[in-house]
Amino acid sequence: MVTWDDVVAAAERLRGVARKTPVMISTQLDSRLSAKTFLKCESFQRAGAFKFRGAYNAISRIPMDERARGVVAYSSGNHAQAVALACRLLGIPATIVMPQDAPRVKRAAAEGYGARIVEHDPAVARREDVAREIQKDGSPTLIPPFDHPHIVAGQGTAAKELLEEVPGLDVLLVPCGGGGLLSGSSIAARALCGRCKVIGVEPEGADDGARSFRSGRIERCDRPDTIADGARTPSLGEIPFAIIRRNVDDIVTVSDRQIVAAMRFLWERMKLVVEPTGALGLAAALAGRVPVSGRSVGVIVSGGNVDLVQAAAWMSALD
Repeated sequence: MVTWDDVVAAAERLRGVARKTPVMISTQLDSRLSAKTFLKCESFQRAGAFKFRGAYNAISRIPMDERARGVVAYSSGNHAQAVALACRLLGIPATIVMPQDAPRVKRAAAEGYGARIVEHDPAVARREDVAREIQKDGSPTLIPPFDHPHIVAGQGTAAKELLEEVPGLDVLLVPCGGGGLLSGSSIAARALCGRCKVIGVEPEGADDGARSFRSGRIERCDRPDTIADGARTPSLGEIPFAIIRRNVDDIVTVSDRQIVAAMRFLWERMKLVVEPTGALGLAAALAGRVPVSGRSVGVIVSGGNVDLVQAAAWMSALD
């Protein structure tokens, strides 16, 4: 099980490498929610998302004599970019398995960091199986996107920074895909602010985490249907799920329309370019899925890697 000490050690490993991202506030947002709201903007993290924290924490721990074999990962986007950048910084070859329909901007960024991209068709093969086939040639180290203790510990450093900067939060809203960020955040919250309610937020069309939270066992969503590509995971990871069951207070869902409305507020009012997955937490607050009135609320804004033309189309469709 990942511990608070692991998160602290990850923070030290990331010192001077990962950015300490800003915490943003908005009087307009506070007025709408009747709350004090603090946005931890991981959209300003290296590679544009919180994923860099976990990827670097995990990859930097690979023994020196194994690094020449390289790294293999699978991801629709943000983990791909994070692994590619971490490997470039550490001088390690990177191969990323990405679905054919991965966001163009995310694939281009991963390639720009020097990664070799292997496309796969999700209708034909599981990405995990494709990665394992690649491992048979040269034995590169597999770095999964969320189901790994070093990944979870690294992701927890984002909430650690937020809770150290803004102590005494009543509620912490965290996007949930595979559960790495949510589980890591919950470890930090339990260590630094035990009374803080930790709430995960998923898209309605990819609600495996919410169903798992209620059933007590890992549920699947084999065909996620949401614009939030970072949350299109088929299920929570086993390691994150064990931590979530122990530490998290609830997992709620929001519609794609509510996600886009939150994105539009962030873009128009706060001048923050945020991707759909990154807007999940704020969407839950704005849509009333989590009661926040009169409370001090932390929101992890997980990333900002989005096709600007597509985002503009989504927001225009609200009118």
